[in-house]
Amino acid sequence: MTVIALLSVAPVKEGSMGEDVAAAVAALDDFDVAYETNPMGTVVEAASIDELLDAVKAAHTAVDADRVSTVLKIDDKRASDERASEKVAAVEEHLGRPARGE
Repeated sequence: MTVIALLSVAPVKEGSMGEDVAAAVAALDDFDVAYETNPMGTVVEAASIDELLDAVKAAHTAVDADRVSTVLKIDDKRASDERASEKVAAVEEHLGRPARGE
């Protein structure tokens, strides 16, 4: 089983959030998850929903702010071990090119 999620954790405040987001991303290193950060969030892959949710909780609590906004979208593939990279590869196969633009 593979659990894939899109995670966004940020303080609700004015100004740069880079330091706070970095703290959330760094918290994921304490867990057996793979992740890739992009401009809109972080894609996280785990072997189980429990591992994923523990990592998400750590990322959320790592942001030291009066108010923290966390958005989580989960794809819990219970019958297969398809990785996030395979999902992208399937789209690229249909496109006939990399799934990115300039």
